[in-house]
Amino acid sequence: MTLFGALAVSFMMVMYALEPRHAAFVLAFAAGCLLSSAYGFLSGAWPFGVVEVVWAGVAVRRYWSLRATRGPRFANRNANPS
Repeated sequence: MTLFGALAVSFMMVMYALEPRHAAFVLAFAAGCLLSSAYGFLSGAWPFGVVEVVWAGVAVRRYWSLRATRGPRFANRNANPS
């Protein structure tokens, strides 16, 4: 159980760090939040589980907002347009 929690939180943090590279990482961060939430509920730390569900919702909303305004590669301003 502890290994699952460590992997879930590690995945979530890596996806958070990669968010500026592509919109898909924002969505992956949301998935990491849901994994961390599952760990929180399974381990009996339900307040942590609730907070992570809220963060997942915030991340999904941010994903849709960024996709609507800037497209999927919203932060890669230095990429060649070819």
